[in-house]
Amino acid sequence: MERYLTVDGHQVYSYEWDNNGEAVVLLHGGLSQTSHWDSYILPAVEDDFHVYAYDRTGHGFTGDRTESFHYAFQTKEAIAYLEEVVKEPAHLIGYSDGGIVALMVAMQRPELVRSIITLGANFHPDGVVHIDDFDGVVSVENQEEYNRTSPDAPETLAKKIQKMINIQRTEPDLTPKDLAKIQCPVMVMAGDDDVIQHNHTVELYENIPLGQLAIVPATSHKFIKERPALAQLLIREFLEDLSYPVTRMPMRRTNPRME
Repeated sequence: MERYLTVDGHQVYSYEWDNNGEAVVLLHGGLSQTSHWDSYILPAVEDDFHVYAYDRTGHGFTGDRTESFHYAFQTKEAIAYLEEVVKEPAHLIGYSDGGIVALMVAMQRPELVRSIITLGANFHPDGVVHIDDFDGVVSVENQEEYNRTSPDAPETLAKKIQKMINIQRTEPDLTPKDLAKIQCPVMVMAGDDDVIQHNHTVELYENIPLGQLAIVPATSHKFIKERPALAQLLIREFLEDLSYPVTRMPMRRTNPRME
């Protein structure tokens, strides 16, 4: 089901795949929208979970507002969506910027989050390999889709892209101490040729107390589309067992498996 809902006093385009299971909320990437990636995630969750998603303010079918691209705004909006629409603690699956929002929600409102899966997320601008300057040219395909979906004026697409690039130079500005506040299970996923630097991805994983790490081989930042079956398997198995990992040869975790 797709429809506009009022969230935090603003019309937000929302999706829902009804089921009796626990809630899962999909958070799309920056300058993207739900329809760009939901089909790659749903096979892992739609049979056992009640899945929600929405186009964040300024993205997809949801109109823009002042400050909407800043992560503080997006986090506030995600919290309102969880409180007003989902109305129960949820598992958050966030791609790229959506992963950043998921982490920030867990820091601010831990009671709303059961678990998190981040797909190519960073916690500081230094973690990104590079951010290309926007040359002012928007592809015909992107402009055509924007004209069909966005309630904002056609010329705002180029302005949004430049605004997002400027924001990503300084945000998010999280620290290892901030990450350590996250007390729910988190699976940090990335491609082995991701735009997020490997050492940054590892630092993200190592500073979350209940973190797990998954690097998807032979993939880029778009690993969920490049190897969907493998990514879906990892997502499904993570959500099936959120207990503290017990391994036979622990190096960074306690609770070694007893022989």
